[in-house]
Amino acid sequence: MKFRYYKFPLKEQSEFLGSTLLKPIIPLELTAGSKEIRYAALIDSGADFCIFDGQIGELLGLDVCTGESLDFGGIQALAGASAFLHNVTIRVGGWTYKIRIGFSYDIAPHGYGILGQKGFFDIFTVMFDLTKEIIELKERDH
Repeated sequence: MKFRYYKFPLKEQSEFLGSTLLKPIIPLELTAGSKEIRYAALIDSGADFCIFDGQIGELLGLDVCTGESLDFGGIQALAGASAFLHNVTIRVGGWTYKIRIGFSYDIAPHGYGILGQKGFFDIFTVMFDLTKEIIELKERDH
């Protein structure tokens, strides 16, 4: 399955960056019980696991803070940030998987979800082609 890079126009032209930023953001659906949300997520090879804002978990009907607690850090979060792990179903393109993802109130609520190593890169082979502005996902053999 192929996806186009998402283009973010810059307010001002930059000699270094040009007029747009390209980001590997793809559409997906998350399901928990009978509730489903369409959302967008950044494919991040540096992220250890998949993580979404806590409010997304609430919209899925989850009692977010009852999940297994996991502390994390990194560029997307302050040191000491916590996520709460829950089992959800993710649908990317035509593929559907049950995965465990973190929901956190310590990340930006108006950003994107993060697709990381556990729950995404262990399911898909991911190829980034920035010059062609294409992200290609191939399902791994299980």
